[in-house]
Amino acid sequence: METKKVWFVTGASKGLGFELVKKLLSEGFQVAATSRTVESLISTIGEASEKFLPLSVNIKDNDDIKSAIAKTVKHFGRIDVVVNNAGYGQIGTLEELTDEEARENYAVNVFGTLNVIRNAMPYLREQGSGNIFNISSVGGYSANFPGWGIYCSTKFAVAGFTEALAEEVKDFGIHATVVYPGYFRTDFLHKDSVRTPSNPIQAYEAARNSEQAHLNEINGNQPNDPVKAADILIRISKEENPPVHLLLGVGTMEFLNNKIDILKKDAEKWENLTVSTAI
Repeated sequence: METKKVWFVTGASKGLGFELVKKLLSEGFQVAATSRTVESLISTIGEASEKFLPLSVNIKDNDDIKSAIAKTVKHFGRIDVVVNNAGYGQIGTLEELTDEEARENYAVNVFGTLNVIRNAMPYLREQGSGNIFNISSVGGYSANFPGWGIYCSTKFAVAGFTEALAEEVKDFGIHATVVYPGYFRTDFLHKDSVRTPSNPIQAYEAARNSEQAHLNEINGNQPNDPVKAADILIRISKEENPPVHLLLGVGTMEFLNNKIDILKKDAEKWENLTVSTAI
């Protein structure tokens, strides 16, 4: 019989995290799920049980994360799969976003993820197994969206440290995967989820158009199903050699190929200067 793994999922009150937790529980997995408010998890998923542990967590607080992971291990006896899903979108050009707005996006999307990794790793190392899924974004691979620079840069950071993490932990029997979701039909782009600049500069016409397109046209019309994404993460967790990079969703291959083409064209155009530095 297959041994069911214990999952730890952050940002589980909505979106991909919510659908993943529901799917896991329906398939008999044991799941610890975190949100800023435990009430949101209890009201939508259920009370704590032998299979489910809802946890109120401030992802930015290292001690809070450490306590949540310890509670998970105490409740279920172990932890096997970590899904760093907590995060939010921040719209705004580099000029118009304040230092506070930019740092807050990094505090949640980057340092919150690092807090989880830092505190989960001792348990995974000791047992000599585990999977870590860090949810980036297709914007963590290709960032040519006006008005999304800070958000994309946080997701580039997630991709970068996941590559290093995969090398650091493979000798312990642990796998790390960075997931690049495309546009999924969740509430990620709802006005109460994504954040817009507190001091917008109207001169940035392309950024304003992108902002309105995402909030009013793309939102609700995304081509990908988050339930199917949950199925894929569960399948990947069972693979003996899971990928370090996982593109997820219709449209992501186009982003991949466009980025490769851009890099290749720039490299070829400027190759003479690139190699002119030789001693």
